[in-house]
Amino acid sequence: MPTFASLVGCVKVANRGRQIGNPSLTLLKKANLQVLLAAVLLVLWPHPAHAQELAPRAYWPAPNGARVLIATVARSSGDIIVDPALPIVGVDSDIWFTQIGFLQTFSLAGRTASVLVNVPYSRGNTEGTVEGEFRSRHLSGMADARVRLAVNLAGAPTMDRAGFQQLRAAPRMMVGASLEVMLPTGRYSPNRVLNLGTNRWALRPGFGVIYPITRTWLAEFEVATWFFGDNDDFVGTTREQAPVMSGSFHLIKRLRPGFWASFDLNVYGGGRTTVGGDLRADLQRNSRMGATMVFPFKGRHAIRPSFSLGAVTESGGDFVNMSLTYILLL
Repeated sequence: MPTFASLVGCVKVANRGRQIGNPSLTLLKKANLQVLLAAVLLVLWPHPAHAQELAPRAYWPAPNGARVLIATVARSSGDIIVDPALPIVGVDSDIWFTQIGFLQTFSLAGRTASVLVNVPYSRGNTEGTVEGEFRSRHLSGMADARVRLAVNLAGAPTMDRAGFQQLRAAPRMMVGASLEVMLPTGRYSPNRVLNLGTNRWALRPGFGVIYPITRTWLAEFEVATWFFGDNDDFVGTTREQAPVMSGSFHLIKRLRPGFWASFDLNVYGGGRTTVGGDLRADLQRNSRMGATMVFPFKGRHAIRPSFSLGAVTESGGDFVNMSLTYILLL
């Protein structure tokens, strides 16, 4: 039987920035910080589970050398199957998530690039029926960590803050690629069906396009696929999983530097599993929708509330996720 992979809420933490000097210089510094924070907010990767994630502005560039400390608290309730291939029905969960992350932007072969590291912690209760038997478990501990590398392929070479301001004033179509790695760092018990960790590696290459409809309206598209390693210590046997393919669309409204909102939609499918040589009838064909908004304040800080729910839930995924993120530009 498969394990219960942890759902991870997404990102971000902060402190207070300081403004010194005469009033005009202070305002200029504050404006520059808001522009930089606005850029960085666009490459922060919201982090729900596997193909279920909704990640607006994941391929928008940021100035070279930006560093961000990130923290998120989130709550998910309902049919939470982060690994929808689990043979569990009638799932009812109420799980709280916290996550600490760090983002660094840099130049890669003259192109804008970033690396994001996320370390999650989960706590909550899950219950359901496994092969006719009712199971419940209190879950608490570390979940699987993730590392994501993203690089711009066209439309955004390495830039400083001035270059980013020019791009913001006259946005152009951009193309980007990413590679996300999920590490088997989460708490895992090989004789348990419900776990926080997955006891396997996973890779997610992705390809995204941002198209400016106008200067303040953006459309973003992404296609990506999760590839999973085998869990060789799965209730006394081996569990394999086929790739999960996903596509996402985001309609984004830019209101002012750092302040934006988006409507988010995705579809994903695949992921059929083989356990002990037996192919299971657990093909995924689901979709989620949601909304995200970001509010910057005091130059170095921002908060980001987000909300999502299952739009089409043929195989798990019928849960509500709410999160609040706090962000500090270092």
